[in-house]
Amino acid sequence: MQPFRSLLPAAAAALIVCAPVAAQVPLATTAPPQNVVSLSASASMEVPKDQLTIVFSTTRDGPDAAQVQSQLKQALEAALAEARKAARPGQLDVQTGNFTLYPRHTAKGPSGWTGSAELVVEGKDMVAVSQLAGRIQTLTIARTAFGLSREAREQVDAEVTAQAIARFKARAAEVARQFGFGGWALREVTVQGVDVPPMQPMPRIAMAAASPMGEALPVEAGKATVSATVSGSVQLSPR
Repeated sequence: MQPFRSLLPAAAAALIVCAPVAAQVPLATTAPPQNVVSLSASASMEVPKDQLTIVFSTTRDGPDAAQVQSQLKQALEAALAEARKAARPGQLDVQTGNFTLYPRHTAKGPSGWTGSAELVVEGKDMVAVSQLAGRIQTLTIARTAFGLSREAREQVDAEVTAQAIARFKARAAEVARQFGFGGWALREVTVQGVDVPPMQPMPRIAMAAASPMGEALPVEAGKATVSATVSGSVQLSPR
């Protein structure tokens, strides 16, 4: 039994000696990247807006909610009937907008009901849309908006993005040359597009006066600026 007890102190000593050795193993480190440059390049293009949106609306007031709702429904149905005659998918599209009804209140309590209804007409055939504005008489023009159709936007986005990417690559090559490197390799990149908001609101009274009965609404679409920015980092490589 005596030899067996003498092994315990030796084992403990071995553990004590080995522990500091394990703690001295250095941790692996990652070297920071060398010769990395951050760059950005942009491109923009002005294109004619090819889509017109007109929002028609009307309001009604009365002491009875059902009566106000009925009046709004009649006005909206009459406008819809006229708009559907000119509807053509993609060229002139029609859809209903907001339809609201809420009570009016005074210091003495409820005093009646107020409601509003909207009709939205939009399309690439601006002539047809503007002519329709003169034929709808039960609603007035609340606001207009000019913009790009989906087809035009996709085409312009592709062109502007290609220009921005080409400028980014050219700048990367020029920076590499100026620093005395032979080339570059892309590390990471981000592509962002920006479109100038197309909304052009006009006061309701002025818009209503601009479109007498049967006359087309005068419109001028103007242009939209579509932009794209490419940003990222490149690794410069030696000659």
